[in-house]
Amino acid sequence: MTPTFMKLPKFRNTQWVRFVGGEGIVRSYTPESGTWTYLIEMALGLEPDFGRMGAETMILLSEEDLRTT
Repeated sequence: MTPTFMKLPKFRNTQWVRFVGGEGIVRSYTPESGTWTYLIEMALGLEPDFGRMGAETMILLSEEDLRTT
């Protein structure tokens, strides 16, 4: 078995990031397929008339999709 080396993650927990369609805070990250996948919590907007349904503000994005603010 040959060891595989990955670069360090570009973003850290609680870091504010931007992506196409919004911005948010990094809540966690994991290595996946030679890159890093980040769980981003988006800022809450106004509460809709029907209320909140759960974790609708979380999104998984790859490192290539994110930029610093």
